[in-house]
Order: sequence, then structure tokens, then C-alpha cells
Amino acid sequence: MSKVIVIGGGAAGMMAAVQAAAKGHKVLLLEKNEKLGKKLYITGKGRCNLTNACDTEDLFQYVMRGRKFLYSAFYSFTNTQVIEFFESHGLSTKTERGGRVFPESDHSSDVIRTLQQALQKAGVNVCLHTQVQEILTEEGRGVTGVRLSHGAVWEADGVIVATGGCSYVSTGSTGDGYRFATEMGHKVTELRPSLVPFEAAEPWVKELQGLSLRNITVRIKKEQKILYEEFGEMLFTHYGVSGPLFLSASSVVNDAMDGMPLSVEIDLKPALTFEQLDKRILRDFEENKNRQFKNGVQKLFPGKLFPVIVSLSNIHPEKKINEITKEERQGFTKLIKSFPLTLTGFRDFNEAIITRGGVAIKEINPSTLESKLVQGLYFAGEVLDLDALTGGFNLQIAWSTGYLAGDSVR
Repeated sequence: MSKVIVIGGGAAGMMAAVQAAAKGHKVLLLEKNEKLGKKLYITGKGRCNLTNACDTEDLFQYVMRGRKFLYSAFYSFTNTQVIEFFESHGLSTKTERGGRVFPESDHSSDVIRTLQQALQKAGVNVCLHTQVQEILTEEGRGVTGVRLSHGAVWEADGVIVATGGCSYVSTGSTGDGYRFATEMGHKVTELRPSLVPFEAAEPWVKELQGLSLRNITVRIKKEQKILYEEFGEMLFTHYGVSGPLFLSASSVVNDAMDGMPLSVEIDLKPALTFEQLDKRILRDFEENKNRQFKNGVQKLFPGKLFPVIVSLSNIHPEKKINEITKEERQGFTKLIKSFPLTLTGFRDFNEAIITRGGVAIKEINPSTLESKLVQGLYFAGEVLDLDALTGGFNLQIAWSTGYLAGDSVR
């Protein structure tokens, strides 16, 4: 029986500890916070999007960086096995739109409780309020243990680093794992916030704060090149835009945003062609021909959006509808099909769901998640340079890499 220390009590760390204990190791799980799973608690707006129920092979297309590297991890502990794991430990799950899997209760606290019970059942010794200062090694032997912040040394034959990234700093994600990796000679790639809201240049976004739009298409361009185009939902904020479409977009356009604003076209009525929408507006105009423009097309849009659309239309709000020219009407139709917005940058790590970048995966064995540089040192979860789109895919990375590290540690 080996002594294994897991640093970090998040999704990857808890799964690593459970599996290492299942393999017969004596496992110590160290968490610097006052409780386990602080970040898990707030994921999915407090509902915890556990994984995605797509075919296992389809998981890879949602991974932005590290697809090939994740092959062993995803197939060692598939999304189907994740669901089975939680179900077998008493947590009922449900699958929603887009394959998103949630606890049936809609409470992330139930996910954490299930993991705590699994840890207890596996015999894992959990130490809260316990911060690791450094990982100890000996030449020719590799990892020998850890030194805690108050100076105590705890011996171990293997150490799994599952400390998370830099996102949601309030949950304790302060980048400790990157420091450990660097001290062990590992390269850490550039760290950036990802799955993060955007800031926008237009002052009127403040007027739309809290407005959610569904069934729209968002197109993000750099000059004339389309970088991202997807159908779904979005949210206006006091500083710009958020919601599933823009969070996923942040992961795709991250590199293109270096100091350069990006233009956005939002198709507010993607189910209609330009011609179909123009006919619909013409019909509305006919029904309201004696009314002022500002009072004649309100049912086309949510209340908050209507004044902004009118002000951007170049049609005077007081103008009678029967005085609006064909060119003005078609310009209005075009505005609805390509509502403009300018993205100027990202929000910071405090609002990012994940961290892009991390411990360079070329220095990690993908079959075991052991360091190629230090024997007995393993990495799992967000601390690695791996990231995916929204929809349960980042948690799948955490479960799969945690499981594989716990299964491989010697």
C-alpha cells in the first residue's frame, strides 16, 4: 500500500482521491478551504452541469485545447461512467437540452454531498484548512511528500496536484498548482480567463442589462473574417454581453482579441430570411400605418430592446408609419438581421468559468497523467493546459483526469 496525497478538494481532486483509495492506497486529501467543492457549488448557476450525455467520441469536438491528450482519460472514465458513478452513489440525474446532465434536485450541494460520501466510503482521510507550501522530492527517487504552510512535513509515495486554475478566485483558485509545477521544472503556458463574459463599446448595453435573448444567431467577425457563428441564447449586462453563446465564443476567439475590437452581428430573427422578415414588417406596417413608428412595431421585440432598435434604425421615432420609405423599411429589416455590437475585451478571472492555459501537457504522460520530469508527481483537472466549451465538458475533463491520475498513481 502506498501513501498518496491529493492536493485540492475540487472535482478532479475528489475523484482522484476516491479512485486512488479504490486501488488500495492510503489517501490523504488536502484542501485549504473550509469545505470541499467550493467551485463545484457555484457551477451551472448552482445546479452543477455534471457532464454531457453525447456519445463519448463526440466529447472531443467540444475540447478547445488538448483533444489528443485527453483520449486515454476520456476512455478511462467516460461520460456514461460519470453518470453511472453518481447514480450508483445515490444521486439521481436528468438530461436537459443540448445533452447537459444535472442532478435531478437541481442542487450542486447534492453533488458535493455525494462525493463526500464516496470519499468516506473509500476511506479517504480529508484535511480541510490545510495549505501545501511545497512538494518535496529527492534525486533518483522523485516525490517524497509535501511541506505544509505551517512547516509540517507529510510523507507520500505519490502526489496528485488538482488545485484548479485562476478562475473564481473567491473559491480559493489562486494558482498554487502552477507554482508547484514551475518549482518542479514544468512549463506553464500563458494563463487567460476563458468561458468569460465580454465588454462592449456601445453605451446602450447598460439600458439592456438583464435582458436575455433566446433563439438568436451570433456572428463574431474580425474585419471580414467570421471567427464564430452559433445559434442559442445570450444575456446583456451593464458592461457588455454574457450567456451561453458569448461564454463559448470567448473560448474560440481568445487569440483574436489581442487589443483588437471584434464586431458582432446578432440575427434577432434567424428563423426568417431577409425577405420573409421584410414581408412580416410590411404587414405590421400596414396594420399600423397611421401610428408613429415608435408605437407601431413593438410586438416584434422585448420591451427593453425596442427603444434601442428604434434609436439605431435611422427612422425618426415620431414619423408616421405610412411615411416610411421602402429603403428605410429594408434598412430596419437589415438591422434586425444583423444587430451590431462591438466587443472590446474580456472580463477578468473573477468572472471566468475556467482558466485557459496551465501545466504544459507535452510534459505529462497522457496515459497516466504522471509528470515526465518528476517520478510520482501527477496532475489532474484545470491546472493542466486543457479547456472545453460550456455544456458539462470541462467537468468531464475534471472527472476523467482525476480518475485516471487516481487509477495510475503507484
